[in-house]
Amino acid sequence: MIPREEFEQIVIDELAKVPEQFQHKIKNVVFTVEEETSAETRTENHLAFGQDLLGLYRGVPLIERGDNYGIGMTLPDVIVVFQGPTERSANGDLVRVRAIVHETVFHEVAHYLGMNEQEVAQWEGKQK
Repeated sequence: MIPREEFEQIVIDELAKVPEQFQHKIKNVVFTVEEETSAETRTENHLAFGQDLLGLYRGVPLIERGDNYGIGMTLPDVIVVFQGPTERSANGDLVRVRAIVHETVFHEVAHYLGMNEQEVAQWEGKQK
């Protein structure tokens, strides 16, 4: 298992690779690492037994925010990368871990920007 600090650094490194045209739009977002997907998150996302999430975006996508969004105290949106499922998907290969984190960060940032699953898949295809 990769030490938590090293895994967090991988997330930071891959976040820095998000294209500049999107970097400036990422505001009031916390990126975090969690070991595993919680039972509550699994239920909320209708995951079947044995299914895992690699990442998750929690918040209000940019395109859904009204004119008054952010007035007053607004909690940050959250993007989570799940370390356990990522490492299992990579079968212990550090190069593959980096690739999966890269894909996961891009995927969740795309949701933050307001893309649906189909749009995310198209965007990810263009990034490869």
